[in-house]
Amino acid sequence: MQRSNLLRWSAGVAISLVATVALAQPARPFAYPKAETYYVDNHHGTWVPDPYRWLEDPDSPQSRRWIEDQNKLSGDFIASIPQREAIEKRLWALWDYEKFGTPSRQGDGKFYVFGYNSGTQNQSAVMLAEGLAATPRVLLDPNTWSADGTKAIAGLSFSDNGQYAAYGVAASGSDWNTWRVLDVATGKDIGEELKWIKFSGASWTNDNQGFFYNRYDEPAQGQELTAVNYYPKVMYHKVGQKQSENILFYDRPDQREWGFGAGVTEDGRYVVLEVSQGTERRNRVYIRDLEKRPIGSAPTAADREIRAVEEQIFAVVSRAVEARATREEIEKQTADLRAKRAALVASQGTAHGFVEMLDAFDAAYDLIGNDADTFYFFTNQGAPRGRIIAIDLKNPARENWKELVPEAAETLQGASMVGDFFFASYLKDAKTQVKQFDRTGKLVREVQFPGIGTAGGFAGRRKQSETFYSFSSYNTPPSIYRFDINSGESTLWKRPDVKFNPDDFVVEQKFYSSKDGTRVPMFIVHRKGLKLDGSNPTLLYGYGGFNIPLTPGFSPANLAWVEMGGVYAVANIRGGGEYGREWHQAGVKLKKQNVFDDFIAAAEFLISEGYTRPGKIACQGGSNGGLLVGAMITQRPELWGAALPAVGVLDMLRFHKFTIGWAWKSDYGSAEDPEEFKALYAYSPYHVALRKPGSNWPATLITTADHDDRVVPAHSFKFAAALQATQAGPAPVLIRIDTKSGHGAGKPTAKRIEEAADTWAFLVKTLGLEMK
Repeated sequence: MQRSNLLRWSAGVAISLVATVALAQPARPFAYPKAETYYVDNHHGTWVPDPYRWLEDPDSPQSRRWIEDQNKLSGDFIASIPQREAIEKRLWALWDYEKFGTPSRQGDGKFYVFGYNSGTQNQSAVMLAEGLAATPRVLLDPNTWSADGTKAIAGLSFSDNGQYAAYGVAASGSDWNTWRVLDVATGKDIGEELKWIKFSGASWTNDNQGFFYNRYDEPAQGQELTAVNYYPKVMYHKVGQKQSENILFYDRPDQREWGFGAGVTEDGRYVVLEVSQGTERRNRVYIRDLEKRPIGSAPTAADREIRAVEEQIFAVVSRAVEARATREEIEKQTADLRAKRAALVASQGTAHGFVEMLDAFDAAYDLIGNDADTFYFFTNQGAPRGRIIAIDLKNPARENWKELVPEAAETLQGASMVGDFFFASYLKDAKTQVKQFDRTGKLVREVQFPGIGTAGGFAGRRKQSETFYSFSSYNTPPSIYRFDINSGESTLWKRPDVKFNPDDFVVEQKFYSSKDGTRVPMFIVHRKGLKLDGSNPTLLYGYGGFNIPLTPGFSPANLAWVEMGGVYAVANIRGGGEYGREWHQAGVKLKKQNVFDDFIAAAEFLISEGYTRPGKIACQGGSNGGLLVGAMITQRPELWGAALPAVGVLDMLRFHKFTIGWAWKSDYGSAEDPEEFKALYAYSPYHVALRKPGSNWPATLITTADHDDRVVPAHSFKFAAALQATQAGPAPVLIRIDTKSGHGAGKPTAKRIEEAADTWAFLVKTLGLEMK
């Protein structure tokens, strides 16, 4: 799932009963590992089998045996494919090029920092240079942290003067991070360690003495990768302190599902707290003036009174959750106390030192910058495709807002402020468009890019006259440019040398109609001279959720697939962020079937246009995209020659019971709601598979990881077991379970190449691709 500190209440309504479920056992060409079956749940009067619930404990002896047996089965199948060795060799060659990250100026502009990988290093290092042409030195090299490359940088933040850098370490792909502090001059740690941090960056105060971060309470032993994450805390760490001495800066015991992002404004005066709930792009904004209420200030009498009410709400909610009360019942029980808190805040004007300026969860509000009391925000309030506004902290009422950059035909993804200019990043039919505006909102220029692709960067500070961005496409490796904000001139800084000829490939964009007539874009990549005779093995990729757009980008793995003779297509289906909030909302909760219909229509378009034919097309997606692929397998099995669901959300009735899964209810809904349960149960891939014994499923390679604490591997385990139990056709249903890996972030190069080689070998075998 996308990065989320968002919280939403969830109480279980299912009654678990121990039972035995007899599943039909058709004759199968593969000897799949045995999986005992039990458990039935009652959801709103509907009895729902859950025969593989025991796989939710990945560390039980029974589960470990099952995992070992499954890996042996999939490993033996892939090892038998003779083309795999050549595929892996080519992947190593394509991956072996210098990779540069986008530079940023740090330390009051004294030095530049950027990522660097010499070619096939497992992790990229952080380099520091005193000028763009100067010889850089290594500041952080995660390749030295573990022999197998499974420790990665999870975040990096410099103090304003450049003396210190706080950085996060992720181990084996877990969302749990440990943060440390580095002395930049010496490149050595100063011996501090902060633990149980998740979904957090670090924001330094301008005295260079400390930073804000988010943490959770330590989970119970053995539940680190599965326990539900509630009640985050904003902490302040001062250099030289132990973590136990850190200041609790902000928390809300009355709001277990709220997530926080605390940032210090560039002038150092304010802490801006963005409060999130769920994964929908809506948030609150609270602002604290550090001149009036410094860090560590004693709570006022009013603060103590407000806190007492918050703790009363906490007590009521805790009792209600234990009693399995519904959301409506809890809201009713706490309504008077919440009204009391609101009245106290209104009478005081602040709570815990914060002005609760935007407090409605009605839209997205992303801080861009400020000039004294004037704050600039990106928002989609009153503008589904986004706009830029100015709010005066002294007069924050909505009628006093000033619109600087109005909503456009394109979708505004976000904006930054460098010098006295706004850089607004738009999507125009899923392609990047960046416009530069002055502080009044007057258009200065549109940044020119070299083709269809994705540009990212444009970060900086108010004193700077330059910024940097990267540009890439499906056949264009990321090139890094320096941009002069006054002249508008882009200068190439670094261009990678990849061992391929981009002119051998075609990148095109097509539009097709979905089931309900909606016009949907799709990118298609293939070798020049492709014959549209329906014979081409084709891989269709999708995501379709959480307001996340899919834009053109370079991938050595995908390039290898196209080199081999495959077609690669990406469908920009509803549920994503390609066309703003309305496009996203058209694919959530009770409208989720639109997402699946859009993807099916993409496949049918590729077939009708002669790119491929049924049985020669595969579908691929990860995380929420894994759910998409699971739905493709169970809704249209005859369409696909192969399916590749990766780290997918596949049990739609229990996703909210693990780690941060409850936050996804804003996109999926919840089985606790009777109407949403009906929709979820109708398409939940795990449950649909259980209901269809004797099916002819397509060749399937499920991929997951044992340390995935974003989408716990139980989703993939249970889905694999269900498909294997109900498979009556000849195609293999396999699961590949990586070890010391997580949801994907920070995965070492060696593991990424190994997984890609296994995946493409599987497609070569199952789609009948003749490698070119």
